[in-house]
Amino acid sequence: MMSTEWLSRTELLLGNEKLDKLKNAHILVIGLGGVGAYAAEQICRAGVGEMTIVDGDHIELTNINRQLPASISNLGKDKTVVMGQRLLDINPNLKLNLINEYLSDERIVEILKEKNYDYIVDAIDTLAPKIILIYHSLKLNLKIVSAMGAGGKMDPSKIQICDISKSYNCKLARMLRKKLHQLGVYEGVKVVFSPEDVSKQAVVLTESRNKRSNVGTISYMPPLFGCFCSSIVINELLAN
Repeated sequence: MMSTEWLSRTELLLGNEKLDKLKNAHILVIGLGGVGAYAAEQICRAGVGEMTIVDGDHIELTNINRQLPASISNLGKDKTVVMGQRLLDINPNLKLNLINEYLSDERIVEILKEKNYDYIVDAIDTLAPKIILIYHSLKLNLKIVSAMGAGGKMDPSKIQICDISKSYNCKLARMLRKKLHQLGVYEGVKVVFSPEDVSKQAVVLTESRNKRSNVGTISYMPPLFGCFCSSIVINELLAN
């Protein structure tokens, strides 16, 4: 067992009781791209005791400009494996569960029911599974924070946290609200979003497996979205 001295600065800020809350928490992070991997790392570094991380993708060259596990030496490797090794290198005592697969609707529901999660980070960047994850998390009374679109954004000062009902000027948030309204969901989901306008020149159409378009992305914006997500998780865990 590794010494807990690495958490001494966190303990100085929070105290033993709150640190124990984090050590006893279990966080689910779905999506380990530009947002989710950074959220996962900050949650791990805060001292959370158990994590389940989910992604079916592998690292590609175009990930390097913004994604935490992406480097030349990691090209072609599974994101869950690389991130899992990284998290355990930070905290060898972390109880870590890896799910290396693309999630069907049924599988999302299975995962939500498999463990007692204290919080869920939705860092999925495609609409359909995002809707399923949010809808069933709410049905199961699970707390969830959802990341909206970081692509095409440049100004970190515009990033906001709010209930999804109060999000605005974000295409992903608008589509998500519309679909959730059809399912009878109007509020109850914390989101991280930016209302900053996206230039049309930053968007190109694509025929990839999961997306109809690709949006230009700067290095620092997805990580900041991930850090905002982790701040919500940690602060709400400590508030209860």
